[in-house]
Parts: sequence; C-alpha cells; structure tokens
Amino acid sequence: MTIKAAQELVDNWIKTYGVRYFNELTNMAQLTEEVGEVARIIARRYGEQSEKESDKNKDLGDEMADVLWVLICLANQTGIDLEQALIKNLDKKTKRDHSRHKENDKLA
Repeated sequence: MTIKAAQELVDNWIKTYGVRYFNELTNMAQLTEEVGEVARIIARRYGEQSEKESDKNKDLGDEMADVLWVLICLANQTGIDLEQALIKNLDKKTKRDHSRHKENDKLA
C-alpha cells in the first residue's frame, strides 16, 4: 500500500464510520497518547524496565499502527501529502547527512 493509498483509506473510513475527524488539537493529544503506548512497550520489552504482566500481550505492531493512523488523520485534515513530504524529507536528510553518520566514530 502506498502512503497516498493509506491516506485515502483513512479518509474513507472516517467519512464512512467516524462521522468526522476530531479537531487537530484533539488528534495531536491522541497522537501523543499513542506514542506513549509505543514507548511503554519498547521501554519494558527492549529496555531496562521489567515488563508488567498486563503489558506482555500488548501488540507493538498494533500500537505503531495507532500512531500511524492518527498521524495520517492529522495529515489529511491539514492538507499534507505524506508521500511527498517523506520524499522531500529524505532528500533533505541525504543532502545534510550524506557523510555525517559514516564519519561518526560512535557508530563504528
């Protein structure tokens, strides 16, 4: 699925089942909450914190998809073409960082 197709899929779902988009501020708060859920799983499953019994069955992929969902909602309602934004962002990073990481002794 392309990013453009994902944006269209989310938009169609919202129009069919969601009544309307939550406003941008509500979606920003929702995005923060969803990122926190991903962080909690990563910190406990891959970090130094012990994983609580209630967290062991959490689906990291599903939580990441929640983040992507809300990010797509925000892009749709603010008129951002995420596919084009990603291409532009990769170009910026390539120009800026083309040798930076290769020359970083910390990454060797």
